[in-house]
Amino acid sequence: MDLYVIIRRNGWRTAADLEEAAARSAAEGDKTPDDIRWIRSYVLDEGDGAVGTVCIYQASSPEAIHEHAQRAGLPVDEIIPVADTVLVRPDPEPASA
Repeated sequence: MDLYVIIRRNGWRTAADLEEAAARSAAEGDKTPDDIRWIRSYVLDEGDGAVGTVCIYQASSPEAIHEHAQRAGLPVDEIIPVADTVLVRPDPEPASA
């Protein structure tokens, strides 16, 4: 599987909507673990309470990402293959942790 960044701009009206979508995404991903795996997401403040995401997935292809998103009812604005990873320091702990 290859690594991809998925951009979802203004995907949800509220954080609660995003939480429901995340549950659907995880459930769908569990059905095809050899085809797609959700690694992490960064939630974007899109203003007016709306949120988007930048998601990191492992997948067998961009088509597998589109199929997963369709089954889970998720938007997909852009899929970008990751060429390499440069880790300067780990992600900071979330403010709510």
